[in-house]
Amino acid sequence: MKRNRKSNLIFSTGLLLGFISLRCVLESDLSAQLFGREVTDEISSGDNSSQPLRVLCWIMTTPEFLESRTRHIKNTWAKRCDVVLYMSSVDTDFPTVGLNVSEGRENLYWKTIRAFQYIYEHHLDDADWFMKADDDTFVIVENLRYMLSKFDPEKPLYLGRRFAPFISQGYMSGGAGYVLSKEALRRFIKGFDTGECTHFSDIEDMALGKCMETMKVEPADTRDINGKQTFHAFHPKHYLSRQFPRPIPWFLLYEHYTPTEGPDCCADLTISFHYIHADQMYTLEYLTYHLRAYGYKYRFDPDKKMDVNTTDVYVKYLSAL
Repeated sequence: MKRNRKSNLIFSTGLLLGFISLRCVLESDLSAQLFGREVTDEISSGDNSSQPLRVLCWIMTTPEFLESRTRHIKNTWAKRCDVVLYMSSVDTDFPTVGLNVSEGRENLYWKTIRAFQYIYEHHLDDADWFMKADDDTFVIVENLRYMLSKFDPEKPLYLGRRFAPFISQGYMSGGAGYVLSKEALRRFIKGFDTGECTHFSDIEDMALGKCMETMKVEPADTRDINGKQTFHAFHPKHYLSRQFPRPIPWFLLYEHYTPTEGPDCCADLTISFHYIHADQMYTLEYLTYHLRAYGYKYRFDPDKKMDVNTTDVYVKYLSAL
């Protein structure tokens, strides 16, 4: 009899301790890690200002591509930015800003340096965030604004598609587009004024990433709450199609986060795609802003907080014993 009482006491005590431990886990910050991606203070916080969020977009282009590429950006997504600048080697009535830099891939980083210096001198107070995009990048500006609303532009932040090699903290893909906070822009300019940053490489995005690291600008995690990417360095077809088993392609070897292929690759609130031809700009514009399925209920709420019912969990826990 005493042995049975002792066994029952041990079982009840263990069951009670197990439930208390489970409840603590479910109601703590660990729940974000157990049932989704880790949520940082910057991601989970709301808009930190009652003021409108202002985005300056600058597009890197050349005289050669003004009509075949850049005009179609001007006709589609660029009009949704608060300020739009088209950076080129010469001034034109397009209009473009002439940066007094020769064209060619070997001068892309010089063009980037001069573009940010021009923006700092003429437009620092016109925006809170500063996005660089190529003339074949498609951007969904509303999704960009939503993501940026979770961050503070007065903190040194750097956002985009994070690549892993060459730089300790990684760097953001140039083709997918990247964004500097106002404080990051200040530090970029300071880096060249003090000599802490230099033009040490022709590889524009990697070289800028090195300056960001030197100036203590932090790379932000731009994945959504399900861990899906929002910035994309390639065309949708490179990500969305399911693939047979094969060696990992080179463009996935650069990824900082574990890559996913197929429909789960890309966030519902995707921000950008790269290598988009002129006709595809209008296709994406239509698919993004006009095409709807009648009666379809949107399945994803990025602002929905996890509601864990610990009583239900406890009942399921007991039934499993």
